[in-house]
Amino acid sequence: MTTPAPANSADNPWPVRTLSFKIADWIHRLGQVWVEGQLTQINHRRGTRTAFLTLRDPAADMSLSVTCDPGLLERSPVTLTEGARVVVYGRPSFYSGRGTLSLRITDIRPVGIGELLARIERIKSLLAAEGLFDVRRKKPLPFLPHTIGLISGRASAAQHDVIAVASARWEAVQFDVRDSPVQGPTAVPAIVEHLAALDADPHVQVIIIARGGGSVEDLLPFSDETLLRAVAKCTTPVISAIGHEADNPLLDFVADVRAATPTDAAKRAVPDVVAELHGIATLRRRSAHALRNWVHREERVIEGLRARPVLANPLRMVDDRQDRVDGAIRDVRRTVRHLLSLEEHRAGRLAAQLSTLGPAQTLARGYAVVQRTDSAAPHAVRSVDELPAGAHVRIRVADGSKKAIIGPGTITTEGEQP
Repeated sequence: MTTPAPANSADNPWPVRTLSFKIADWIHRLGQVWVEGQLTQINHRRGTRTAFLTLRDPAADMSLSVTCDPGLLERSPVTLTEGARVVVYGRPSFYSGRGTLSLRITDIRPVGIGELLARIERIKSLLAAEGLFDVRRKKPLPFLPHTIGLISGRASAAQHDVIAVASARWEAVQFDVRDSPVQGPTAVPAIVEHLAALDADPHVQVIIIARGGGSVEDLLPFSDETLLRAVAKCTTPVISAIGHEADNPLLDFVADVRAATPTDAAKRAVPDVVAELHGIATLRRRSAHALRNWVHREERVIEGLRARPVLANPLRMVDDRQDRVDGAIRDVRRTVRHLLSLEEHRAGRLAAQLSTLGPAQTLARGYAVVQRTDSAAPHAVRSVDELPAGAHVRIRVADGSKKAIIGPGTITTEGEQP
């Protein structure tokens, strides 16, 4: 019966060699794997049996030591240089003597342009499916940013172009410049770090990522998935100004604004003060012209209103009706005068008739009227029987009258009366 090994404890610790052997034994069980990365260091000395490489993850700050036979590098169809993307095949190995981990490879294959482009297309399809290219998530640029964050190579032409053009267009603009590698294995982590810092700064209102032109391999960091997702998470508008107009990295699709060149990015981020002042002057002229036209138009409207009869002579309606009233009054007066004339004519005719039939006309023809005046009610005498002797009468003729007393067979007059 086998006696079990004593448990590991503070009283029964493992020596370093035991732990190293156990780690080496466990790692050696992993077997061979294919690994993709970017070469950042190549140490190949003539006469040695081992070449030392450093393979770095292009999307994270991680690296791995790699060893291989020098002939493997010499047989490569393409000269391997630092920054090259490769796919290697090997077995993880733990060197117990130094406690270091490395990857012993037996095959190394450079990633060609076609393969790189195919991988970029796969990333493009993935991000497009997630909606990172949707125009509805694009953030608008502020009209007049106070501070612009600029990520570019140190003292690069792109950096100079952005600052020079933007400052010429608007002198008050300020820049928060972050120098960063723009190609190679360290570009993506540095750009992501600067991007996060600028996005967290409340004073930065626009971020420009700028780089000059280059080959497909040189522009690979700007199609890296890690960088693209970092840009998509930014709350600050991002302008992509990578390469020339023909260059089209995936950053152009994720960024809020795509500029053809760094100079174009400066023009998009900052308005031209001369053009704006000219535009303001033009608007002022147009506004003044429109205002004058409006005043003239309103003056014509007012003149037209004033020319209308009702406003030119507000009392015309009253005058017109006064004329009608005056006409009606004249008509009434004419009618009244006509009626009066008719009635006067009728009255004259009746008066003439009355005069013809009245006693005056009878007296004028030689007749006389005898009125007895000594009775209680004087009355005209109609019969001689009403004239006894001694009766007092008044005899009226055409030109006057006389009083008389009836005597026996005679009439005695007392005097004349008109």
